Amino acid sequence: MARDGEKRAVLIAGPTASGKTALAIARARENGARIVNADSMQVYGVLDRLTARPNSHELARARHEMFGHVDPSQRYSTGAWLADANKQIQEAGKENQELIFVGGTGLYFDALVNGFAQVPAIEREFVAQAEKLIQGLDEAGRMALLAERDPETASRIKVADPQRVTRAIAVKRAVSASGSAWRPA
Repeated sequence: MARDGEKRAVLIAGPTASGKTALAIARARENGARIVNADSMQVYGVLDRLTARPNSHELARARHEMFGHVDPSQRYSTGAWLADANKQIQEAGKENQELIFVGGTGLYFDALVNGFAQVPAIEREFVAQAEKLIQGLDEAGRMALLAERDPETASRIKVADPQRVTRAIAVKRAVSASGSAWRPA
C-alpha cells in the first residue's frame, strides 16, 4: 500500500496472451489495488470477445476500471484515455490505493509516464478534410503526404497509420502549427 500522499502505480505491458491479466489480478488481490485498462481495443464495449479482455470470472476477482466503457461509435483518443486515467489516479489517491495499469498500447503508457501534448480541440470539418486527403493512400502515400504537410511530425512518427496521419494533418490545418509544438519537453 502507498503511504499517505505517495502516488503508486504498477505498469504491466506486453503482447496479447502473455499473462498480464493473471499477474495483475494476483497483485491486486495481495494489496487491494485496482486494475486499470491500458489497451486501446479493450476500452470499447463490444470488443470483449475480439480482444483478450478479462472474462467475468477474472473481473469478479479484482476491481477493474476502464474496460468496455466506450461506445464503439465514439471517437476515443489517447488524450481521452489519459483524462480517464487521471480520474482513476485521483480517486485512487483519495483511497490510498495502488493502481495497476495493464495493456498493450504503448502510446497509452508513454502518455501516462511522459505526459501528453495538450493540442486544442480540432473541429470536425478539419478531421473530415484530412480523412478525405488520405483516403485510398497506402502507408507510403500517407507518409509522403504527411512529410509534405507537416515534416516535423513526419520525422517523429515511425508508422503512418491512418489515425495518426489524419490527426496530424487536421491539427496542422486547424491551428497552422505542427502537433509537435504541443509535445511535452
